[in-house]
Amino acid sequence: MKHCIDKFALPVLTILAVATLAVAENAPRRAQNGMVISQTEVASQVGADVMKDGGNAVDAAVATAFALAVTHPSAGNIGGGGFLVYRPASGEPITYDFREMAPAKATETMWLENGEYSYERHHLSHLSVGVPGTVAGMHLAWSEHGSLPWERIVEPAVRLAREGFVVSDGLARSLNRTMERMGKYPATKAQFTKNGEPYEAGDILKQEDLAESLVRIAEKGPAGFYEGKTAKLIAEEMARNGGLITEDDLKAYRAKKRAPIRGTYRGYEIISMPPPSSGGIAIVEMLNILEGYDVAGDGFGSARNLHRMVESMRRAYSDRAQYLGDPDSNPDMPIERLTSKEYAAQLRRTIHPDRASKSTPESFEWPTESPETTHYSVVDAERNAVSVTYTLEYGYGSGIVVPGAGFLLNNEMGDFNGGPGLTDETGLIGTAPNLAAPHKRMLSSMSPTIVAKDGKLLMVTGSPGGRTIINTVFQTILNVVDHEMNAQAAVDAGRIHHQWLPDVIRYERQSFSPDTLNILTWLGHKMDERTNQGSAHVIVLNHEDDWLEGGIDRRSADTGAASY
Repeated sequence: MKHCIDKFALPVLTILAVATLAVAENAPRRAQNGMVISQTEVASQVGADVMKDGGNAVDAAVATAFALAVTHPSAGNIGGGGFLVYRPASGEPITYDFREMAPAKATETMWLENGEYSYERHHLSHLSVGVPGTVAGMHLAWSEHGSLPWERIVEPAVRLAREGFVVSDGLARSLNRTMERMGKYPATKAQFTKNGEPYEAGDILKQEDLAESLVRIAEKGPAGFYEGKTAKLIAEEMARNGGLITEDDLKAYRAKKRAPIRGTYRGYEIISMPPPSSGGIAIVEMLNILEGYDVAGDGFGSARNLHRMVESMRRAYSDRAQYLGDPDSNPDMPIERLTSKEYAAQLRRTIHPDRASKSTPESFEWPTESPETTHYSVVDAERNAVSVTYTLEYGYGSGIVVPGAGFLLNNEMGDFNGGPGLTDETGLIGTAPNLAAPHKRMLSSMSPTIVAKDGKLLMVTGSPGGRTIINTVFQTILNVVDHEMNAQAAVDAGRIHHQWLPDVIRYERQSFSPDTLNILTWLGHKMDERTNQGSAHVIVLNHEDDWLEGGIDRRSADTGAASY
């Protein structure tokens, strides 16, 4: 079998070399001072303007978050949560965990109906809403590192909500696709349709209730969201519809600072998010495994490299399933071992060069995390860097707009396991690390990551995409470090995904040579073609001239960069 790989690797790599060179000709955006890349050009411009007015990367990141809550309602939010990784130009990096939390009345059996698991209760009801964390997390990061007044940071989002913005073709299509699901909520229908008629590209979308909620946040900080009128409106919506969140739950929410996951790869420093995100651990584990191979020499897209990458993914996702969850509820997670070079060497010895491993569904297939997350990357003129991934879970979250408050609520409780003992072949599981409990944070795949070299910033990366996030971010790092791609080429390059279970490689259409795909099948891998994976937003610092290079993911509509 090894002879088979050797026989076909050279022509496959020759074919791919042409494709890679063509991708590399797609020049990245360049900027001398600061840059923001996010899911909408409007939000990116808000962040860039903040830096132009004297703000730093954290100021810009917070302003971008609030602007996305207006212009990218499928995932930008104040009713959801996420993670922020900050690497200052000097000093130690830090992360901010503003993942949603379960309300005080949550139980591990709350999605059972007459003893049977209910997908509707778990993912599409008021019970699926977790206590939001975005406002608290953004304020905590700003209070410790921001330089402009809080009101200045939030004001652009207020203006966009009140005065409106032009609906793009992408947003119009997105709203129309999801309106059947969300239309059962009158406040949602009122906000995202024109008296029941769908928005069209070129229309102006105004959101007055959202503007007033943002004003309260601008004036009072977190208290303007977690207390007072907004909190009351959320709690009333929950009480009317069988939800669990109370005003006490909202008032008790706190964002948390956590030490980042840190690793090295070929002399580059990897800085990423710790649990309750699984991303940082999995990325470091996979990179440690690949460090023992000649990834650059074997070339982008070769069957040998893809096989090794898949086997690394398989092992990291298996460990994710078995060990990871909310650190406050699972204090004994073996993080040091999972991210060690020694452990990676052990795993590497279990990878066969001439055949695929087999994933067995013992009990660790996890519930689906929606691809409708959003990521953005920020670097300022001083080279402070911020990587942020946040979400509502499904596209437009629960679909529930809080009446009178104008923002969508998440359905992140769906990221908890369905209930104890529910493991079956459909993907339900009931293992303890990620069962719901009062005030517990659900496990996530969000992976905001920063890469440095010799004490100097190199790269800011991240992506939406549910459980594919980890592998998308992993591959953007390989593309820059091993394959020496510029930021745009690293984003454009084809992607693969394997998550242990189901035991299948998902690959992007027309991204890899048919010969390569045939070899992977010959090795025993099951293959599944997909249209696209993720939407990576990458900034790379070119060390030759100290300019920033931005990679914009054209897989998604409306993505934009802004700089000054």
